[in-house]
Amino acid sequence: MRHSVSDPDVDEKLLSDEEATWPRDKKANEIGVVLGRQQNNSDKFCARQLTQYSPVISEVGLEYHQQKFNGSFLKENIYRQEASPEVDAAWEALGVNYRSLRVPASEAQQSGLAPDQVKINEKYGGGYPANIEGLHHLHCLNLLRQSLYYNYDYYHDQGQGAFVNDDFIVRRHVSHCLDIIRQQLMCTVDIGVLGQVWVHPEAPEPFVDFNTEHKCRNFEAIRQWAERNQLPETVPQDFLQPPKIEDRVYNEIP
Repeated sequence: MRHSVSDPDVDEKLLSDEEATWPRDKKANEIGVVLGRQQNNSDKFCARQLTQYSPVISEVGLEYHQQKFNGSFLKENIYRQEASPEVDAAWEALGVNYRSLRVPASEAQQSGLAPDQVKINEKYGGGYPANIEGLHHLHCLNLLRQSLYYNYDYYHDQGQGAFVNDDFIVRRHVSHCLDIIRQQLMCTVDIGVLGQVWVHPEAPEPFVDFNTEHKCRNFEAIRQWAERNQLPETVPQDFLQPPKIEDRVYNEIP
């Protein structure tokens, strides 16, 4: 027997089914919201515990995602290839040569900047010129790439970027970058493990598997923010505020 849509028995049954289902659906949604908030809060907690404060935290936020590293031993991606305009463009796109950005005076101290560090003249907005340190690490890695034995002559002959300087300064620049990366890798030592795989089916032998899973930050969002917030390419001669009498002025480059 077919019931009409206005059959009170059917209406009552449908209503009771909806009432039984709705609380579960609502509860599931509430749990999803809570878990999402917990994930967001845990990311913020990790950032506070593991990271020196930076305007990036308030302006962009730190998010984490799972990512598998390309650890190929023999297959070279664009970042590993010999020097060429295409390779340079790939590295440039990572933000390795971005200009400084402005850290507001209100965020300077918690960002680790000292009161007597270089400031921007108040009539141009004040604050401190600074660079995102992770992009400096990439800048350094790029310089090490340029200084590899099979790339060095290419860049030395061009005489651009770091290679506008004499060999003494280039060497110091390279060794500075080498040690900055050493310190960064030791400071944030990766405790992941490298397993092994079998290669050469005709005579199997083990080889380290460098294609490992990692928890990575939102690099692209941070890079885009740093790109958008670069200071102008050309600035007035008095853009920087001169040092005060009590400010530190080093006798030589530290």
